[in-house]
Amino acid sequence: MITLHHLNNSRSQRILWLLEELGLPYEIKRYQRDKVTMLAPPELKAIHPLGKSPVITDGDLVLAESGAIIEYLVNKYGHDRLRPSSEKEQLRYTYWLHYAEGSAMPLLLLALIFNKIDKSAPFFIRPIASKITGTVRKMFINPQLKLHFDFMEGELQKNTWFAGHEFSAADIQMSFPVEAAESRGGLEGRPKLKEYLNKIHSRPAYKRALEKGGEYHIL
Repeated sequence: MITLHHLNNSRSQRILWLLEELGLPYEIKRYQRDKVTMLAPPELKAIHPLGKSPVITDGDLVLAESGAIIEYLVNKYGHDRLRPSSEKEQLRYTYWLHYAEGSAMPLLLLALIFNKIDKSAPFFIRPIASKITGTVRKMFINPQLKLHFDFMEGELQKNTWFAGHEFSAADIQMSFPVEAAESRGGLEGRPKLKEYLNKIHSRPAYKRALEKGGEYHIL
């Protein structure tokens, strides 16, 4: 039996959604973030040394990292579902599986960290901190975010979904950065990305995953 070690408000929501799309039997073991630090509880380290989510167990297997989990579940249990059949779309599928966490999320996380610095810096150094973070945003973070959001928008102008013309597990993987971008105001003027979110949010499996996973807000 597959067990998903599910942390609230985390990437594990994607794995829950994937399990629902595949119609697999599974169990959920729930963990809650610390309300002050928003970090995962130490109990997760008993499952995986990094103490992060998502993590699944399947028999003796313990597997972390969203992309690795998605590839494992689709390859072992998908029976040719949720991945493209053509070589061209398979390459796109692999690309977006890696792009989500390798390129998109580091920038979004960096933007989040700089926002927290602005809000949490002691008042006597806040002007200096704001000047530094503002410069980094202007010179690097904001131009890079625009570059990547425009890139994603352009790809969805050419294809119905990220890997091609059929919904795939790559769209499940890409949901987290696109939802994070929306929550931080990054989708203004990008109708294809907004349309993509509307389409994934209307999927029955996505809705079932929300019901089973509990409250879910992008941090």
